[in-house]
Parts: sequence; structure tokens; C-alpha cells
Amino acid sequence: MNKRLMIWAVSLVALLLASCETQATNNDKNNKKENKMKTIELTKADFLKKVMDYETNPNEWKYLGDKPAIIDFYASWCGPCKMVAPILEELAEEYDGQIYIYKVNTEEEQELAGLFGIRSIPSILFIPMGEQPQMATGAMPKSSFKEAIDKVLLKK
Repeated sequence: MNKRLMIWAVSLVALLLASCETQATNNDKNNKKENKMKTIELTKADFLKKVMDYETNPNEWKYLGDKPAIIDFYASWCGPCKMVAPILEELAEEYDGQIYIYKVNTEEEQELAGLFGIRSIPSILFIPMGEQPQMATGAMPKSSFKEAIDKVLLKK
């Protein structure tokens, strides 16, 4: 009986160790995913530093970023915005280091939404380097985003 108990205890410990190792491996994988670039939420203060300081220079578009960018003007309750969000997350990973993908919550940042005349959401602002930005409205499929990124932002 003691031998069976001992075998059972050793088996249980081995099972627990294997489970902990699997959990640690999964956590490592998740942490690596989390280190990848994701979309970046912008407040007015962030916008003034990273995109355009419209308070200092209100009459001229002068992009402050060092890479092309996309700004998604959205609201948390918007169905089409919820469809676009995972696409933008995927694109942020795919184009990591090449572009920025920003998000502006129009309910929380009404001044920014007003500045760009946002009347419907999602509205997507494409910001190439050294050129005027271009606005698109409505949900777009991933292929359309990729085409715009490659042709308008990265000039491929």
C-alpha cells in the first residue's frame, strides 16, 4: 500500500511540474506577443507631441512623427469600429517599425474629432511623410488597409 501511495505521489508531483513548465512556456510566449507593437491610444496631449501641434501652428499641417501613421477615430460603442480594431492590431504587428497606428476615442477626445471634422466613425486618417494626410471613412477590409499602407504611406 505504501508503495502505491509513493508512486501516486511521485506521479502527482511530476504532473504538477509538467503543468508549471507548460504554464511558464505559455507565459513566455504571451510576454513575447505583448512586446510586439500594438496600436497606440492618443490623448490630446499625445497628439500635440507625436502628430501635430495645432495649438502652436494652427494653419499649417506639420506632421511631427518620424514614420508614416494611421489614426483610427473610433468610439467604443461603434460596431464597425469594433470590426476594424483587430485588423489594425494585426497591421500594427505586421508593419512594426515601419508605421505607427494610433487610435483616438472620439467620445473622450472631442476636440480632436472636431479638429478633423469627424462626422462618422470609423474615420481613418492616413499620414504619409512630407505630404498632406488623407481621410477615409467607414470600415475597410484588411486588404484595403494593406494597399493604402503600401501605396500611400510606404510608397512600395
